[in-house]
Amino acid sequence: MRQAVREEESCPTEACDRRTLRTRRALRDALAEEIAATGDLGQVTVTAVTDRAGVTRRTFYSHFRDIPDLVGQLEAEAIDELRPLVATLARTDLDELASALADCEPCPGAEDVLRFFKDRASYLPALLGDGGDPAFVEKVKGMVREVVRDRAAEGLPLGALGTFLDYYLAFAISAEVGVLVQWLTTGMRESIGLMARLMTGLMFVRPGDLYGKAIDFDVPSFGMTLLGLSQLQGEEDD
Repeated sequence: MRQAVREEESCPTEACDRRTLRTRRALRDALAEEIAATGDLGQVTVTAVTDRAGVTRRTFYSHFRDIPDLVGQLEAEAIDELRPLVATLARTDLDELASALADCEPCPGAEDVLRFFKDRASYLPALLGDGGDPAFVEKVKGMVREVVRDRAAEGLPLGALGTFLDYYLAFAISAEVGVLVQWLTTGMRESIGLMARLMTGLMFVRPGDLYGKAIDFDVPSFGMTLLGLSQLQGEEDD
């Protein structure tokens, strides 16, 4: 053990970097395997992870303080890397979306987002699934909301849909993230291309569309009505 430590301390930087990456990947994947084995992140221990990864506890603690620190770092890295991909999606305008839907094509950038998750299939499904970290899904939703909100509000009439937009974004983001998580945690049976087309189309399905009884309504007028009711309610509460 002492000899191994001395070699690690004296190894060239590039070799150390490669070794560090291998170690962190092994611990990351071992964490996911333990979540799958126990069905509960809260039951995962450092000993179980290090045994599965084939490293010592001392090596683990040279990288992470504990299991929550390992989980937190993995989640933070994933969200930081995902952010620019979501930003690309947010830049898509309605004309591009309409064209994509007409041709049964995905929203520009949708495949890149799905590929990001599939490339990390060794650990992200475990963290996002039922036995993983419930807070992770909320972190993903929060990041998406932060990235898309200003873009989504562009062109809205006089900001009248402020409250309506807030709840619409909560609804839409939760729906899309829910679909993503289902795809990840059920084996990613559909191809990236098919899933990207499906998720693009789902955003535009209206109540009744599947039954041939589409329900149309004037969203700006509806939003203005809600705004008026909200203001009236505020006056009553005073």
